[in-house]
Amino acid sequence: MKGQNKLFIAIVVALILGVILGGIVHTQYPESSESFSKNIKLLGTIFIRLVQMIIAPLVFTTLVVGIAKMSDMKMIGRVGTKAMLWFISASLVSLMIGLVLVNWLEPGHVTKLPIHDAASADELLKTSKGFSMEDFVKHIFPKSVFEAFATNEVLQIVVFSIMFGIALANMGEEYTKPLIKAFEICAHAILKMVGYIMWFAPFGVLGAIAAVVATNGFEIFKVYAIYLRDFFFALGILWLVLCIVGYLILGNRLFELLRRIKEPLLIAFSTTSSEAVFPKLVEELERFGCNNRIVSFILPLGYSFNLDGSMMYMTFASIFIAQIYGIEMSIGQQITMLLVLMLTSKGIAGVPRASLVIIVATCTMFGIPPEGIALILPIDHFCDMGRSMTNVLGNALATSAVSKWEGQLDSHGGDL
Repeated sequence: MKGQNKLFIAIVVALILGVILGGIVHTQYPESSESFSKNIKLLGTIFIRLVQMIIAPLVFTTLVVGIAKMSDMKMIGRVGTKAMLWFISASLVSLMIGLVLVNWLEPGHVTKLPIHDAASADELLKTSKGFSMEDFVKHIFPKSVFEAFATNEVLQIVVFSIMFGIALANMGEEYTKPLIKAFEICAHAILKMVGYIMWFAPFGVLGAIAAVVATNGFEIFKVYAIYLRDFFFALGILWLVLCIVGYLILGNRLFELLRRIKEPLLIAFSTTSSEAVFPKLVEELERFGCNNRIVSFILPLGYSFNLDGSMMYMTFASIFIAQIYGIEMSIGQQITMLLVLMLTSKGIAGVPRASLVIIVATCTMFGIPPEGIALILPIDHFCDMGRSMTNVLGNALATSAVSKWEGQLDSHGGDL
């Protein structure tokens, strides 16, 4: 635990240093801010790439081992059903909180934002135009498992791993034991690598924060103060709801869980990547006492279907853009939008800036100028910090809750 605290302190120090360093460059050497950002950001890039390097093999090995060890198809069905019920309920609650609060706080009516050149949104607009039901299906089912591994398509890897795990589970323990053991050793070796990679996290945090502050400075917080204030207030409400539900299920152990995952939460907040903490989250949930089979089954699914922070942001941002353009939407239209977002947002995990792509597609569908996404692009990084952190919390609670319902949550916690 001492090592964990040292790493947590190192990350906090790196976060503060990043803000100071970025602020100095932005105020004292503005002509160098672009080149400085480009170079310092490489620290963050190295950290993210190191983590991405181990995600595909970790998801594959842990999920296959988890399902193959269950061997009982009824248990797989039961755990999967409970997980999906949590995911759907949490998604609907997240979307509804975003919808209610954006209508109540009306950040788009209060704020007078300059209409930015829509050119900054061109790339997203092009991406969203290609998003159809055909692309959605293609994104779920891999045509080649090697392509899915090469491109880190988590959802496609999950589909292949589930089918492969079920096949192994049905072949008999005697026959498949050596292969399952080999995968289990691989999974633990990769988790060992996580410990080494995480010590690079402070450098990644320093690079990511310094780059964004050097480029945008502190003024961006003033320009978008109302939007950020309202969005983080809404996130706070979502956290409160998630923690209350977590307390009802886990009791006082909720606070132990939060202490366990404080490091992954901070890394997700700093690097704006919930993907970056996946390996560490697996490790901490197992140490918390969650059954490793349930962790390796639910967590990869959660990264595709249980993105609570991103879900809330989608309704919040879509209605905000409508408010900016003075477009009034009826309650019926807003409920329809909520249901559309509920469906279209599933399976886009791993797509860069996936939330923004879905927002653009939804705005187009409901007659809201999709170019309005350019208004929130400058502060999307800061919003992404909050939603990435919330995604991590939601998945940790989902995994812990299902472990508890299955009677597979060790009351004392433990090591891997």
